[in-house]
Amino acid sequence: MDFLDEIVLTGLTVFGRHGVYTREREEGQEFTIDLRLRLSLEQAAASDEVGDTVHYGELAEKVAAVVAGEPVNLIETLAERIADVALADARVQNVSVTVHKPHAPIALSFSDVSVTVHRSRSSDALEDITV
Repeated sequence: MDFLDEIVLTGLTVFGRHGVYTREREEGQEFTIDLRLRLSLEQAAASDEVGDTVHYGELAEKVAAVVAGEPVNLIETLAERIADVALADARVQNVSVTVHKPHAPIALSFSDVSVTVHRSRSSDALEDITV
């Protein structure tokens, strides 16, 4: 296969309690998640059955549970956990996850802070990919 198709989910906004500072964990804040899954959609297109593709509604629920779940210090860690959720579906060959933290504790005017990780399936583990 020379190319992979994509499923893209952008702007999933979920309340979480992630951050290094106590205040961030106590008060919490909204995080916004963008996902780009790369996989073959040929079988789903041919069958027209949701069971032959990644159900993006179910994926959104799983990702929301991670964001709303156990707090982590870094959004890098949060992005990695979300990538693991996406790659749990064997059809997904690689994923890009961006975690936006627009209310990060920065004492200057800014519109967003984000971290993006790119992960790919390997024989036994996840590895960085070049995009």
